[in-house]
Amino acid sequence: MVELTILMPSLNEAETIGICVRKAKSFLERSGVSGEVLIADNGSTDGSQDIARELGARVVHAEQRGYGAALITGINAAEGRFIIMGDSDDSYDFEFLMPFVEELRRGTDLVMGNRFAGGIAADAMPALHRYLGNPVLSFVGRTFFNTPVRDFHCGLRGFSRESVLGLGLISPGMEFASEMVAKASLFGLRITEVPTTLKPDGRTRPPHLRSWRDGWRHLKLLLSYAPHWLFLYPGIVMVAVGAPLFLALLTGPISIFGARLDIAALILAMALAITGSQMVYFYALARLHAVRQGILPATPGFRRLESEVNVDRACAVGAVMMFTGIIAAFTAVGYWLGAGLGDLDPSVIIRPAALSVAGLALGAQTITSGFLWGILDTRR
Repeated sequence: MVELTILMPSLNEAETIGICVRKAKSFLERSGVSGEVLIADNGSTDGSQDIARELGARVVHAEQRGYGAALITGINAAEGRFIIMGDSDDSYDFEFLMPFVEELRRGTDLVMGNRFAGGIAADAMPALHRYLGNPVLSFVGRTFFNTPVRDFHCGLRGFSRESVLGLGLISPGMEFASEMVAKASLFGLRITEVPTTLKPDGRTRPPHLRSWRDGWRHLKLLLSYAPHWLFLYPGIVMVAVGAPLFLALLTGPISIFGARLDIAALILAMALAITGSQMVYFYALARLHAVRQGILPATPGFRRLESEVNVDRACAVGAVMMFTGIIAAFTAVGYWLGAGLGDLDPSVIIRPAALSVAGLALGAQTITSGFLWGILDTRR
């Protein structure tokens, strides 16, 4: 039985793939680990596949282009119980993989390499990545997903094939690296880190990585897998600030720390309350969709939300809000009629008008979001 698959994605890596395969084969021979070297080729045109085969590696073809697409193909084709993946550009040393294997044998589901703990050689990592991109994205990932990983984007990592297949990873590009850690954290897999080293790659051509494009794709994925940070928390803050201020200003101007707040603050508070409410609704809808699609797990909090929300309740709450808005609209019209349909004092008419707009907008949002919840919750 094959215990370990050493998996390398490849796209025109003829300069370095031979070195990587030799090191991987050497590790398997010295360690006595039963394993294979697997190349997931992404359509190389420089003979990389032939070099790998001649050195004893198995090669599979990934039809879809992309780092993640190649790795997904390789993971599906792997014969090993465990997989250690790493780039085929000779920046990682495949002769020193035993710390990964030992952690996997202890039952760890995902073992991440930590280049900052193991050592980064001069010129091995661009300063933009070393001091900004990687630390910032790793901090965001730890904050969003409560994971112990301090090097979110290390390309050398080991994992249980069965556990990672169960995550249903789908990202075709470089953001695959973030998706693996995020979903492993969300689904409660056991994760740890081991020190590893990074040296300058052995290629003469530019790397496939594009710093700003791929950095944005990583951040976008992290936000997509953390709807509570993207929608819920900002929405709650907006409602918590906007709603009390709006209600207070409906009765007239107020003073806070010596500052007089009136119509402008009323409009701003109304905007915060409406926008914040919509973001909270977006969170609920995004979470429902993600759970139904198997993207996020169904937590106890989500189960409580699911038991409380339905179309009927949303329509009832929305109807009350809209009725409040209609009453406020009639009040504003009453003021206007009382003035003989002439000019009105803005400080008087703006308050019922603002309440009318807020009630109608929030009511419409609540009802339509309720129906969308029902549509997303419909099971075939």
